[in-house]
Amino acid sequence: MAYPSAGDLHPDLLTASYDYRLPPEYIAQAPVEPRDQARMLVVWRDRHEHRRFCHLPEILRPGDLLVLNDTKVIPARLLGTRLPRDRDPQAVSAQAGGRKVEVLLLEPVQAEIPGWVWRVLVKPGKRVKVGDRMQFRDPQGSILPYRLEARVLEVDTSTGGRILQFEWVGSAAFETVLEQVGRIPFPPYIQSNQARPQDYQTVWARQPGSVAAPTAGLHFTQELLERLAQAGIRTADITLNIGLGTFRPVEVERVTDHRLHSEWLKVPSETVEAIQAAQARGGRVIAVGTTVARSLETAAQTGSLQPWQGKSDLFIYPGYTWRVVQGLITNFHLPRSSLMMLVAALIGRPRLLDLYQEALAEQYRFYSFGDGMLILPDA
Repeated sequence: MAYPSAGDLHPDLLTASYDYRLPPEYIAQAPVEPRDQARMLVVWRDRHEHRRFCHLPEILRPGDLLVLNDTKVIPARLLGTRLPRDRDPQAVSAQAGGRKVEVLLLEPVQAEIPGWVWRVLVKPGKRVKVGDRMQFRDPQGSILPYRLEARVLEVDTSTGGRILQFEWVGSAAFETVLEQVGRIPFPPYIQSNQARPQDYQTVWARQPGSVAAPTAGLHFTQELLERLAQAGIRTADITLNIGLGTFRPVEVERVTDHRLHSEWLKVPSETVEAIQAAQARGGRVIAVGTTVARSLETAAQTGSLQPWQGKSDLFIYPGYTWRVVQGLITNFHLPRSSLMMLVAALIGRPRLLDLYQEALAEQYRFYSFGDGMLILPDA
């Protein structure tokens, strides 16, 4: 198939059309306290307004439904040492030599006994070869009794990472070992020590599996959820385990040439029923975050919303026909990102860029710990 040249494409389909300049000082390094004091740019069809997230109960309507991503960030960042091939890893501590490595878990490939096989990113990646072994230490630098180790099974061509098989001493579950050895993987633009691991979890996080937080949900407190319930605004849950796909930059010239890495998600029957009930009573379905938007739209790809479980690589950009989502709560995203493109599909790229410039002029805080937007259905 012959593709049109970049000059023939609509600007909505060019990656460069989603660029903007963000001074580094606008990147939030920690959340505000309390979380619901974060600023919120409320977007209607013909206007916008500057509020705070604590004002949500008075902005939304009784009968509206907020859909949340209940995934929980796992301590997916592992620090360790690549062991020399001629050395018995059981006999000598990894602290005695070898090269340091950093591993970021992405997703399990398969569960086995006695080990787990995971798709991972490794730094420095070029030096890690098939057959290499690694040993990991806890955040204080100690080798734990579990003696967590991994062997490189293969190079993962889909991510440029590696496939690792983990092994450890004892009968503890891998999740238990990970809690002792791993660290919460803050995004690379979080460079200060202000943020705590608990800051990078939503208050409703329940299902372990993500390597990044559904950041639109970080603005909510338990008190805000209670106030929303008292105002007649209901909630329902989906699960999407956030991996590499959500944050991988769009590096191709044409938006249509980009492919998302698939991520596992589940839209349960209870949530489908809650959405149908909200629609029947005239309530609006508002996704809390782009991961929720992708999950609901994936579950409706046959034309009607159905319970759904599996992997999705649905890429939403301008021109997309929305089937379920009417409104969206979202943060301010990185330039040229697939997340910006999804939001542009809801309100239009020119208006989105205008709103970003407005947020910059008003000194909003950007990215994971930053402020956000509420896009209402008539926008």
